[in-house]
Amino acid sequence: MGETWEEVGIITDLRWSRKPGEAAEPRVEKDGDLWRIRSMEVARQVLRARHATTQAGFTAEAIPQGFLKNHPILFSDGPLHDEQRSKVARFFAPKIVATRYQDLMDSAAEAVIADAQSSDSFDLDELSLYFTVEVTAEVVGLTNSKVRPMSHRLVRFFNQPAFDITRKDLGRTNRQWMQAALNGLWPVVRFWFSDVRPAIRARRKEPQEDVISHLIAEGYGNMDILVEATTYGTAGMVTTREYICMAAWHLLKHDALRARYLVAGEKERHAILHEIIRLEPVVGHIYRRAQDDIEISDGDQTWTIRAGELIDLYIRHTNADPLTVGDEPLNLCPGRELPRGVNETVLSFGDGAHKCPGQHLAISESDALLRRLLARDVVILQEPVMGWDELISGYMLRGFALRIGPGTWRHDGAPSEA
Repeated sequence: MGETWEEVGIITDLRWSRKPGEAAEPRVEKDGDLWRIRSMEVARQVLRARHATTQAGFTAEAIPQGFLKNHPILFSDGPLHDEQRSKVARFFAPKIVATRYQDLMDSAAEAVIADAQSSDSFDLDELSLYFTVEVTAEVVGLTNSKVRPMSHRLVRFFNQPAFDITRKDLGRTNRQWMQAALNGLWPVVRFWFSDVRPAIRARRKEPQEDVISHLIAEGYGNMDILVEATTYGTAGMVTTREYICMAAWHLLKHDALRARYLVAGEKERHAILHEIIRLEPVVGHIYRRAQDDIEISDGDQTWTIRAGELIDLYIRHTNADPLTVGDEPLNLCPGRELPRGVNETVLSFGDGAHKCPGQHLAISESDALLRRLLARDVVILQEPVMGWDELISGYMLRGFALRIGPGTWRHDGAPSEA
């Protein structure tokens, strides 16, 4: 690998996604029926307590039971979820990503960057939206409509009133619940008629190697497919979109890290991207509801989480737990030594039964776009404004204005003519 990361000049305390008012201690905390977990080891114990917890994030507990024939994969648990996961895993396997989607990711990245380069300026958050939706659409099977209009339809799903997941009524008034229903219904209707229905019709005639074709073969009805397509579409778009902006922000602000990224092979580039998302996980909290008593321990301390209690896993803090990630946990240190069995992204993609199957796809598509973008003479015109999305308990980066010059980027930070 050549020079060490210390020689490259990794900067101390690099995290930018610090949510105001979010406490970093204690490692394990109980407040009534709510547990707050900031210890990585305890969080992993909870996530690996198979069939002892159920999904409580993403307003899952507010979704009526029995409305759908097949419960959505994001919200299901137990044997049903295990079966669903095993059947769709093939669409996200590293080998499949490399052989089936790499050419698409490369060509899509070239296309959006060419569009950006032809403009005086562009917003990276918008560019990354179009790019991630195009890739996600191919995997899911939403390829019978135009990417950019579909992107805007997917974004509208997140126009929802604020809520408090620790309260049974989510802390919403009747008026807010009505607004949530209205804000959610119209995007669903448009998404169905414009994107999902055409995809289903095409795949009933000619099945493809994608998620919608798989769901049709499994006997899913139109409503079930609509919900799954919405889940995969929004999940594949929103988290990767934000991550691309965050990774680009770090790499554009730190020339040494950018230079190393651009000369590295794929394995090392991915290590850099893994470390950035460890430090800046897009989903900041994972919520589970205990269905059985769960014994947890942190060092020599032990507790019992009782059935019915809500568990809030603080992912920004578990990912920076010094007992797991070592000294200087808020540094960017790609390839840092981690305990055996700990993923390089720690818990950024979850763990256990609900671990995100799209980790390799998300990193690969981010790499496809970033290595092309950052090799150019990119200038930051306006740094992004950070906001917070309660639905995914994560950050949003908006207004990230950039300009691409006519040259390429030299490793000394100065542009050179192409």
